[in-house]
Amino acid sequence: MAIAKRYITIEPEKHADEWHIAGVVVHANPASLDEVRAAINAMAGAEIHAGNDAGKLVVTLEAPTMRAIAAHLEYLHRLDGVLSAALVYQHNEDADAMEEEMTDDHAPGLH
Repeated sequence: MAIAKRYITIEPEKHADEWHIAGVVVHANPASLDEVRAAINAMAGAEIHAGNDAGKLVVTLEAPTMRAIAAHLEYLHRLDGVLSAALVYQHNEDADAMEEEMTDDHAPGLH
């Protein structure tokens, strides 16, 4: 059965011209790890980058507002099987800057 992406409803803010990125360490009960992974993978704007069998997951969240990031964190905290979800990094950028191409002179071919 396919899992649909879940959207967290947030009241739009006037002039929401930013994009927020957050790094989160999620600690899940190892017995619930598969369910927690599936729930995170179903979240819009969430991505698991690393994890281990002990239940530790490195997750990024992307959203247009800090309020949306906070709502995603609250959702993570309330997931069955999650012991903790710790925000370790948060950054926001002008939304227009997210469309700019970046180059690295030290790594030709990377964009």
